[in-house]
Amino acid sequence: MALAFSSSAVIYGSLSSSSYEPQQPKVSQMGITQPMDRSRIPLKAVNFTQRSLAMKLLVPLAATIVAPEVEEKAEADDYEKLAKELTNASPLKIMDKALEKFGSEIAIAFSGAEDVALLEYARLTGRPFRVFSLDTGRLNPETYQLFDAVEKHYGIRIEYMFPDAVEVQALVRNKGLYSFYEDGHQECCRLRKVRPLRRALKGLRAWITGQRKDQSPGTRSEIPIVQVDPSFEGLDGGVGSLVKWNPVANVDGNDIWNFLRAMNVPVNSLHSQGYVSIGCEPCTRAVLPGQHEREGRWWWEDSKAKECGLHKANIKDESMNGNGNGAVHANGSAAVADIFDTNDIVSLSRPGIENLLKLENRREPWIVVLYAPWCRFCQAMEGSYVELAEKLASSGVKVAKFRGDGEQKAFAQKELQLGSFPTILFFPRHTSQPIKYPSEKRDVDSLLAFVNALR
Repeated sequence: MALAFSSSAVIYGSLSSSSYEPQQPKVSQMGITQPMDRSRIPLKAVNFTQRSLAMKLLVPLAATIVAPEVEEKAEADDYEKLAKELTNASPLKIMDKALEKFGSEIAIAFSGAEDVALLEYARLTGRPFRVFSLDTGRLNPETYQLFDAVEKHYGIRIEYMFPDAVEVQALVRNKGLYSFYEDGHQECCRLRKVRPLRRALKGLRAWITGQRKDQSPGTRSEIPIVQVDPSFEGLDGGVGSLVKWNPVANVDGNDIWNFLRAMNVPVNSLHSQGYVSIGCEPCTRAVLPGQHEREGRWWWEDSKAKECGLHKANIKDESMNGNGNGAVHANGSAAVADIFDTNDIVSLSRPGIENLLKLENRREPWIVVLYAPWCRFCQAMEGSYVELAEKLASSGVKVAKFRGDGEQKAFAQKELQLGSFPTILFFPRHTSQPIKYPSEKRDVDSLLAFVNALR
């Protein structure tokens, strides 16, 4: 079938009929919501060049917009099979399938970051779509500005969900405004994000997220394209009452950005300031060269716990390892290859680093990275650390590594100042107390400046 696009051509409408009357879909209750006004969705012209740039995502367009019949509760096996069938499908085809299947009973979860791509994919299907977002009360001003721009660009009203004011008031009065810096982010996220999400999902049969496998170490590397949600319930309640779609699960972050630029859609202005993964203002910061994108979130915590609870099923217990030695990936998958593996880097055992701690007069200074091979942040700095070792090979400074996960983690936290992976320590010649590298800059020049300042 040949498709020709002119400057006034639009992508909406039926491929099987010359006339097209969109129906206004029903909108189930989700907090304070408004019916989807199809007439407000702009029929933007998209030429063939744009379509080609959009990662070759051309799929058959929607022939009709008829709400699907209500289905029985989802069977996990059925969706595992569907996920396999869609393994090599484009995000646009996956989005089209999700919207076709669930109609007005599915909604896109929008966080105000690069998941604006989901809205663009939904627009390109020609189908009506719903969008909801969690307003925690602590988002960046730039995120609220994006919400407004997105609503105007797509002609929609985002269905905002808010935390319970009484619960938030009690938390702040008892623990203060920044308790998450001291006892972890889970309690605050539970009140401001998870419970509002739970309320939102109770009015749906399915939801769409922007999760990608390359986003977070130890938590998202195995997410499927579609699944029965293991954590939340949908409209009918109970196990199997909610389906979760992840259309961009297999897409690389760079490809997402190529798509956003090609389609000229609104994006969060924080991205131009070095922010990649964007959440609440107190818990989000820009990332630096050599850092993984998720390192801008909850940076004071262990890297494999960087989930707020919205996708808590991604986090699996480390006890799944069976031997507890960290030889298996944090999410329970097969063992991962070691990193920092070069002759210029000394691999320290537990007795080796204990001896290093005891020495007050060393023959030479040491720089040691505390790491876990499954940690994406450690993986991201591997190149710069190996290069550092090469530069220091004949300088009299020893470069080493110590694996600090599994059984060694408690020791590393108590004796080696481990907060999260990676942690870098410098052991001077004439003192037993190691000095912790204070910066988040892990490029070779920054690491070399740190060593030269202390050697």
